[in-house]
Amino acid sequence: MLLWINGPFGGGKTQTAYEIRRRLPGSVVCDPEHVGFGLHRTLPPPLRGDFQDLTAWRQGVYEVLDLALRRYADGPVIVPMTLVEPAYFEEIVGRLREEHGADRVHHFALLAERETVLKRLTERGWGRGLKRESFAVRKLDLCLERLNGPRFAHHIRTDRITVPEVADEVARAAGLRLAPNTDGPLRHRLRRIKVGLSHVRFD
Repeated sequence: MLLWINGPFGGGKTQTAYEIRRRLPGSVVCDPEHVGFGLHRTLPPPLRGDFQDLTAWRQGVYEVLDLALRRYADGPVIVPMTLVEPAYFEEIVGRLREEHGADRVHHFALLAERETVLKRLTERGWGRGLKRESFAVRKLDLCLERLNGPRFAHHIRTDRITVPEVADEVARAAGLRLAPNTDGPLRHRLRRIKVGLSHVRFD
């Protein structure tokens, strides 16, 4: 089974993915951003635009996830990735559904009010606030507009629920059962910081 967790930048995709992995033995996170970062590093800096526009990225992500679905049997494959271009969505998620069935390829869009997402982006700016997240801010309105459409259902509103609760809702919708969440507020906060730090990029 594959769980594609979509949403705007700063919408909680990665935190939700790792919360599911923590509470679902055998599950694994496969992050398509790593494919994009690798492609960027092979290009001269002036040519580094949005890596999703590269056919190599879209085809590579499809092939990797197709392989994971065919060969990985220990648990669900969790994919935290913002993907709002309809053609690209069909090229990857649509193809995977055609090959493996909608009962095995699930898609979720984590949505929140614009102000909520901006607050989250500020918190993850590591002292530089929204300046560090300028790309995410520029894309925010487009992401929210497109992800609200029926193509990108199943929609989950995250304004007033915690990351563990979002993970619970994703799992229920996919017919999965997570281990109980026993974290208190402090441990939950520390886990979020750890996940955030592990995904900080310096290039």
